[in-house]
Amino acid sequence: MSGDGRGWERDWEEGTPVPLYIVTGGRTDAGEAQVLDLVTLIVARSEPQPGMRPEHVSILRLCAGPLSVAELSAYLDLPFSAVQVLLADLIADSLVEARQTRAAHTAAADPDVEILKALIDGLQRL
Repeated sequence: MSGDGRGWERDWEEGTPVPLYIVTGGRTDAGEAQVLDLVTLIVARSEPQPGMRPEHVSILRLCAGPLSVAELSAYLDLPFSAVQVLLADLIADSLVEARQTRAAHTAAADPDVEILKALIDGLQRL
């Protein structure tokens, strides 16, 4: 670090990715929040408010219409686990609503045995 206290600027250049621990506030899981999967649809229930974190603002803007967690992850260029943490914050504050898709309910309730067998066979071949 230089004597002027600005040595950090050499290590952090404009356009470099923000470390995930900063985006998620150091959290690595969504806590006891509702379980979200990749196909869960997220819908904003509120407009972004002044002082919100940029990632939360982005989610609220993107989710003006229903958007899956997988799509959010892709649009935000963040891993699924980080998006889960951010969504848990917004769900806790009632700023977004999570909607399970019908396919997710059906698949969880009545798994297709043939698909499971094919999956196991594929994994065994690896």
